[in-house]
Amino acid sequence: MAGQFCVSLTHAKDNTDKATVAFVIANAALGSDQETLVFLSTEGVRLAVNGYADDMHEDGFAPLKELMTNFAEADGTIYVCSPCFKKRGLDENNLVPGARIVGGAKLVEFLAGGTPSVSY
Repeated sequence: MAGQFCVSLTHAKDNTDKATVAFVIANAALGSDQETLVFLSTEGVRLAVNGYADDMHEDGFAPLKELMTNFAEADGTIYVCSPCFKKRGLDENNLVPGARIVGGAKLVEFLAGGTPSVSY
């Protein structure tokens, strides 16, 4: 791959527009030959749970579930903030494909070399 790119997402059903656009950008980064990471934190961690995004669809975009599936199938990585996930009492055994629950150090490791990042 040519480089790395990170999309940080703090929203889910509280702002479906931002959640959708984040995965549109993440897929575009993968399509541009970038090793791409989506980092889910705060409310965004809910997207890591299987079935949560199934009914999320912003006008003008593909359904979020489809965007997330395409991202995972193209070898995109989803890091899920461990404390945020645990705070919400979510099920660690029911994650979407490509999702891994991690501590903040994993995000720092990915970004440490100057990886560009956008936040939604």
